[in-house]
Amino acid sequence: MLEKLIVFLQDELNIPAEQVNLALRDTQAIPCQVPMQLWKYGLINMTQLEKIFDWLE
Repeated sequence: MLEKLIVFLQDELNIPAEQVNLALRDTQAIPCQVPMQLWKYGLINMTQLEKIFDWLE
């Protein structure tokens, strides 16, 4: 699941690997927490956050 999420973030939302890695460090690789960490750091906007949550469902 985590690998698929990373691919989605990088391929579909064009989030750089460095930003994804930052979120992963802070969440200890728990997939459902990654989107909130990205948003908390201002690395994604609300629209992107909604897309990620839709994808996770």
